[in-house]
Amino acid sequence: MSSLAAARADNFYYPPEWDPKKGSLNKFQGQHPLRERARKIDQGILIIRFEMPFNVWCGGCNSMIAKGVRFNAEKKQVGNYYSTKIWSFTMKSACCKHEIVIQTDPKNCEYVIISGAQRKTEDFDIEDAETFALPADDVIGVLFIFCIPISLKDHIAERGKLADPFYRLEHQEEDLRKKKEAEPLLVRLQRVSDSRHADDYSLNRSLRARLRNQKRKVAEEEEVSRRMGLGIRLLPLSQEDAASAAGIRFASKFERNRKDKRAAIKASSIFPESSGSASGSRRLELESKRRKIKATAASALLSGRIKPLSWQQKGGFVKP
Repeated sequence: MSSLAAARADNFYYPPEWDPKKGSLNKFQGQHPLRERARKIDQGILIIRFEMPFNVWCGGCNSMIAKGVRFNAEKKQVGNYYSTKIWSFTMKSACCKHEIVIQTDPKNCEYVIISGAQRKTEDFDIEDAETFALPADDVIGVLFIFCIPISLKDHIAERGKLADPFYRLEHQEEDLRKKKEAEPLLVRLQRVSDSRHADDYSLNRSLRARLRNQKRKVAEEEEVSRRMGLGIRLLPLSQEDAASAAGIRFASKFERNRKDKRAAIKASSIFPESSGSASGSRRLELESKRRKIKATAASALLSGRIKPLSWQQKGGFVKP
């Protein structure tokens, strides 16, 4: 949009006939700062964006409205709970335009549906969900506190019994006796823990030294892997790996075949022959004979009696 339209949209445009003595721009234009949201402000109603706090069933078409769906709702005050205001939100469902009214409940810190919908309740069986029903009373079992080895089911059952005041009164003496028996052990454990963590600087120093040594070993292993051309870090050497590697022996036939193939490749010509040449059959015959003789003899015969050792010693070709 143009700069003038943008200024008008942001409410920064002041027409030439405006005078500061006439008050604010909204007063001069005769409109509320909230524009369309305040069209019912004279009735104490403000249009807001309301989000459904839980899953509900629509009262008009029995469709489910999920938690988090937003509506344009009319907000107004309908009462007080001591000094806290009670707000009412009136909206229309998108499925059938049915009117839904929801109010706040400051006493229970909850929303309450007044009309137009029904809250969806999701009940489940404790056994099907494989869970335990914990008592509402936040009482921790005395047997669990003093490190008595009991299972989880026993602990849950014990917590349920501790909610009963008569049960606590009957077992009070036994609990005090167990506390006295376990107190020396707890005191010794506390002393050991205090002695270990008395000098924080020494513990931190030893931990940092151990971490530096570990980083140094990792860097050395990565350097060895890089020199070997590997992209991963090798595991440390072990006697089992060395013994298994030393026990591997390659057959002599494999080495002989490898040498024969290399000698045939080095001795072959790099220039392709024409398909119509008369020496094609002769070449096939020579190649079949070359496979049957030794690699050194084939190399000396097909390369013009040049010794292969002279190539390797001098590092190049030698003229005959």
